[in-house]
Amino acid sequence: MKALIVYGGWAGHEPGPVSEVIAKALGENGIQAERSDTLDSLNDLDRLLELDLIVPHWTAGTLSGEQSKNLIQAVEQGVGIAGCHGGMGDAFRDNPGYQYMVGGQWVAHPGGKLEYTVHIVDHADPITADLSHFRMNSEQYYMHVDPSNHVLATTVCECNGCTLPVVWKRMWGKGRVFYSSLGHDTKDFDVPECLTILTRGMAWAACGREATR
Repeated sequence: MKALIVYGGWAGHEPGPVSEVIAKALGENGIQAERSDTLDSLNDLDRLLELDLIVPHWTAGTLSGEQSKNLIQAVEQGVGIAGCHGGMGDAFRDNPGYQYMVGGQWVAHPGGKLEYTVHIVDHADPITADLSHFRMNSEQYYMHVDPSNHVLATTVCECNGCTLPVVWKRMWGKGRVFYSSLGHDTKDFDVPECLTILTRGMAWAACGREATR
């Protein structure tokens, strides 16, 4: 299987180093990953359709009309998309079509980095199976979210006590979509559950491609 990691944007999310963590996790699961630091890698739809998975890790930024169309169409036709934190959930803020596909968009992280608990709410799903609730010391993302998402993990917002989705999956046409709001920087992935969830989510998204070929 083949994946494309497109990384860049705001430097605070360590796009280069985090993309290396992602590539290593994919490689250890039999998925050959190419890393690209330019959005021009989204210019060729035919090339995207040869992939099993696209991993955006590009906080903020702007897609051209053609890049946006190609990315969304590739997923519609069965290419998986998966990612984490602001690299996928706060990318391309001026692009509601992209946000609709992802199933959410970052709004705020009240309190900055803080200690909080991630609650596993679906223990039967293969992405979160055999995992227990765990603690993070990171940003707690407050997001606009699509109510049709299949939520796998949540947290209780420290600012107002409401329940926030942390991990979800969904379909976009024939393509599988996975997102985790964890992964602010490489340090987050020192928490084993954080890396396990992302790794399993990417593998789940990539495997959907086989059924469309």
